[in-house]
Order: sequence, then structure tokens, then C-alpha cells
Amino acid sequence: MTLNFKKVPLNKHLIIFSVLATLCLFPIISSPIALVLGFAIATLGQIPAQINIPLLTKKLLALSIIGLGFGINVDQAIQASSGNLWLIIGSIFSTLALGGLLTKLLKLDTKTGYLVASGTAICGGSAIAAVAPAIEANNEQASHALATVFILNSIALFVFPLVGHALMMSQYNFGLWSAIAIHDTSSVVGAASAYGDEALQIATTVKLARALWIVPVAFISAMLFRGDNKKITIPMFIVYYCFAIAIAHYLPQFDALYQNLFFVSKRLLVLCLFLIGCGITVKTIKNAGYKPMLLGIILWISVATSVLIYIQNFMS
Repeated sequence: MTLNFKKVPLNKHLIIFSVLATLCLFPIISSPIALVLGFAIATLGQIPAQINIPLLTKKLLALSIIGLGFGINVDQAIQASSGNLWLIIGSIFSTLALGGLLTKLLKLDTKTGYLVASGTAICGGSAIAAVAPAIEANNEQASHALATVFILNSIALFVFPLVGHALMMSQYNFGLWSAIAIHDTSSVVGAASAYGDEALQIATTVKLARALWIVPVAFISAMLFRGDNKKITIPMFIVYYCFAIAIAHYLPQFDALYQNLFFVSKRLLVLCLFLIGCGITVKTIKNAGYKPMLLGIILWISVATSVLIYIQNFMS
């Protein structure tokens, strides 16, 4: 008796995609690397056709943002905000306003420019991930903003400690400066930890306070981009994000669980950045041109310089 087994062809694209996506769930892959990996397989034409990547990205982004809410310590955020509230608020809204002006001057796509400004103003990739659905930005617009922010983020990780030492900044001043002028939390922590323990503590708490502004900025963004129907669309995950913060605050006895959820959510966000990278190709970058990066550089230098001058002259 002869048994005939029908060979099932292996889908190499799906295997490559699945392996890389799985690796993104582990700490060995950082956010910038995840974005680059997605870009690499997209450029090489290795994206599996049977996966609806935009839909998957949207769902996972919502879950990751909600989970990040469990890592917000409200007491620490309020304490950090108390002495630097106006500096935090001023830097956020002046960055958004300057971003809007420069977007018009550069004749850049409005939503792309707004996402770059949001990432610069609040907390990099997390802010872009939260604001993008509120303004109904597409994957391509989010991709260009994320690529811009993460490139500048990587530069900040090395440049900021060098500047701090050159100017002989105090631990407190450097921690405050890095928390406001560096985009993502990971790079803030990296730069501050390289400078000193006190700088790390200050940077972490102030950055936490900035992260809380994702919620009001998302609401304001939804109002600004509501369109002609005057209907404000607020993504429900922003509401659930607030619930997560409240649960972690009022039920502190489950802190171990919250920390696990927070860790998983950070890895999910890295996976989302990989998926977003899958939507970036050399062609889309050429179509976007140099303007998103130019906007990001101008905003970043403006924020970093103005905040540095203020801190050095008025907070010493």
C-alpha cells in the first residue's frame, strides 16, 4: 500500500514575517530596530499578502496604549509636574503651534506634520500611536512621522550626555532637560542614566508627567481634525487608557500584575512599530521627500535649545 502525501508549499514570506514579528516581542529588539526590520522586509518584497497589516496594526496599537496606562504612577506624575508644570505645558503647546506653522511653510502634508509635532511635543512613538487614530491618519503618514522621531531619538541618546558634560549641567537640570527635549522614554532613560542616578530619577518622573498629556492632546487633536461634519471622534482606547491609569492608582495591591501588563504592552508597541515599518518602502520615502525629517530636525533643535537656555538661566 502506497501512501501519497500532498506537499504543502511553504510560504517563505509568511515564515520570515512571523519570525521577525515574534522576535519583536522580546527585549532583544528595540523600537528603532523593529521599525528598520519592517522597512527591510517591505523593501525586499517579503510582506505576506494574506495578512491585513493596517487592520492588525490598528488593533494592536489600541491594546498597547491601554496597557501602557497601567504603568503610569499618578502620584509621581503629579509630584513631578508641580514644580515644572508651566515648563511642561509651555513646551508641549508651543511645539505643536510651531509644528503647525512650519508644516504650512514647508507645504508638508498636514497630518504628517501634526504627527511629527505631537511626537516631538510629548513622548515620541507612543504619542504618535495615540494621536494617529484621533486624526484619522493613515499608515503611511504615521510611518513617516515615526521614522523621523526614531532617527532623532537615536541621535539624542548620544548627543545629550556630551552636551550636558560640556556645559557642566547639574544632575537635576540635565534630568529635566532630557525629559522635555528627548522624544521617547527609552532614550530619555538611556541618556539620563549615562549622566547619573539623580538625573535618571528626575528625568523619569518628569517624562511620566509629560506622558499624561497624551490624553488631552488626543482629545484636542480629534477636535482640530473633525472635518466638515463637526463630529468629534474620540478613539475608545483613549478612554480605556484613562481607566487603566485609574485602576492602577486606586487598586495598588495588584501592582505586580500592572507591571507585567505594562511590560507586555511595551513589547506590543514594539511589534506595532515593526508592522508600521512594513508599510514603509524606498518608494514611499521618496514620495514623502525630505520635508518630514526637516520638520522634525527644526522642531527638535528649537525645543532642545529653548528649554536648555531656560533651565540654565532660570533654574540654576
